[in-house]
Amino acid sequence: MQLVDHNTFLQQLAALFESTKDKGTIWLTHKRLIHDGKDTTMKEGDGDDQSREYPCIVRVTDGKKAKFSTKVLSKDLDKFHSAYGALLKASMTTLRKRDKKREKQRAEQLAKRKQRMADPVVINGPKRGNGRRKRQRQVKAALKHEEVKERAAKREEARTMQ
Repeated sequence: MQLVDHNTFLQQLAALFESTKDKGTIWLTHKRLIHDGKDTTMKEGDGDDQSREYPCIVRVTDGKKAKFSTKVLSKDLDKFHSAYGALLKASMTTLRKRDKKREKQRAEQLAKRKQRMADPVVINGPKRGNGRRKRQRQVKAALKHEEVKERAAKREEARTMQ
């Protein structure tokens, strides 16, 4: 990871956005930097976090070869964020819009599935004679339906436990 100054960081970020304009991914991370480069041990006077100002580290990677970061002090943060925000706004034009039609279809399919699970399977027809196989298929479908309901209930219970 290469630590660079603010201007170099913004220039390299703009170049990275240009190189991944057609295809590619860029990861941006912001973190509060608390490591002083020394052995970090708690001292009795260090309990006052309100008075201490921490710098912010901004990292960029494309997952392959480009990795660089910059350290922004709190006094320079407003100036940096204005330039950084302008660069991000200019570079976000290549993003694809959400496919709302596909999301709507998936939501409708999920609603249909839930509705089918809520509706019981109707079993009708004679036990013997004409229509017997149809009734057997309905019984088998009802058993499978109950099994799916139990699995869904267990999944939901496990989700609420977490």
